[in-house]
Amino acid sequence: MSNKQFDVVVIGAGPGGYIAAIRAAQLGFSVACVDEWSNAKGGPAPGGTCTNVGCIPSKALLQSSEHYEHAGHSFKEHGIDVSGLSLNLGQMVKRKDTVVKQNNDGILFLFKKNKVTFFHGRAAFGGAAGAEGYPIAIAGKDNETINAKQVIIATGSNARALPGAEFDEKLILSNTGALAIDAVPANLGVIGAGVIGLEMGSVWRRLGSKVTVLEGLPTFLGAVDEQIAKEAHKLFTKQGLAISLGCKINSVTKGADNVTVEYADAKGEAVTAVFDKLIVSIGRTPNTNGLGADKVGLALDERGFIAVDGDCKTNLPNVWAVGDVVRGPMLAHKAEEEGVAVAERIAGQHGHTNFDTIPWVIYTSPEIAWVGKTEQQLKAEGTPYKAGTFPFLANGRARALGDTSGMVKFLAHATTDEILGVHIIGPMASELISEAVVAMEFKASAEDIARICHAHPSLSEATKEAALAIDKRTLNF
Repeated sequence: MSNKQFDVVVIGAGPGGYIAAIRAAQLGFSVACVDEWSNAKGGPAPGGTCTNVGCIPSKALLQSSEHYEHAGHSFKEHGIDVSGLSLNLGQMVKRKDTVVKQNNDGILFLFKKNKVTFFHGRAAFGGAAGAEGYPIAIAGKDNETINAKQVIIATGSNARALPGAEFDEKLILSNTGALAIDAVPANLGVIGAGVIGLEMGSVWRRLGSKVTVLEGLPTFLGAVDEQIAKEAHKLFTKQGLAISLGCKINSVTKGADNVTVEYADAKGEAVTAVFDKLIVSIGRTPNTNGLGADKVGLALDERGFIAVDGDCKTNLPNVWAVGDVVRGPMLAHKAEEEGVAVAERIAGQHGHTNFDTIPWVIYTSPEIAWVGKTEQQLKAEGTPYKAGTFPFLANGRARALGDTSGMVKFLAHATTDEILGVHIIGPMASELISEAVVAMEFKASAEDIARICHAHPSLSEATKEAALAIDKRTLNF
């Protein structure tokens, strides 16, 4: 057993944790980061859920499955004839795993580059703070206790299971199992029409599954602007996703090689459905088990999240928490921004995270991305606003791409013209939304975007045109 002293110890190497560690090291602190995630060979796999079983592998499979669908359905339109098309799922998954490992290795390289000491194991508070700080006990490949003057908790979240239907990752799958199916299921069930459910449903539908999505809420994508959500529902249904809203799940029963779901539909009628696999994506819960919160009196809120103030301070001196384990949207980039802000606050600087300009993205096809307020929120608040939309159908680059579905929508204050929200469904929405985020951070008006020269032909011209539409002066529609 050795005893090592660090200025800052970060627990968890997901997006919030590893970024916090790097920023703290850049600011001159001695930093350690502890993470227990292991790869198939037992080696360290930093990056958290995002890198290992979330953002990164899902995007890899989404990209591969989109290529497969294009080869089977849209290449012909481009004058590319494909014969004998077949799916090599093993290679597709292997590529996904390679992408994940590249990201794992990249984080380890960044730790080394920034002189962050990495420990592979599970960290927990060993007791109250002493003269040398908080004792942090590490159990795993690295077995030792280290001391931390400052602690940043970035332990992330876990998939929420349905009561009575625990994940076995063979028949009842979380995001982890959904990314590792070894054969395309003929009938795939998805409970939850959120980001994970729609993305994973899209992957397996493209590869040949009949996908049924069961959503408990009566509205589709309730957090999304209503006009955009309606367009998404229409497009996903046309693609072949069977989406049922207002479902109440009564029971989930595993068979030898299938899963039976009994539920009441929106009309209250009983339905029995049998699936080869069932993905459950009904949200995530904060990961605080085994952290030793009780040993040090770390306060949790009523939902199990670590209680923090606006600066991510916990109730304990010199203990901070960021990312999925605290309040706010469970987004990797939100965690990163909080990680940077906390490291800077520890250094006496004024770190800042603006929740009002955090972008959201759903990486389906078409992609959905938004920032700021929805039209329904502005109506509920009584905020006077003007709306402008522009369809990708009228965008030259979208026509050339062969992907003209969707639109860009601007919402601006009726009096000041300040941009209040931007909502996009269409090609490369995840990239296009950044212009809106920058504009809102600088308190730009819709007129500002309308007056900026955008390259032609480009998808970003649809953003300019939607801004012009606020004043009913679009030029190409």
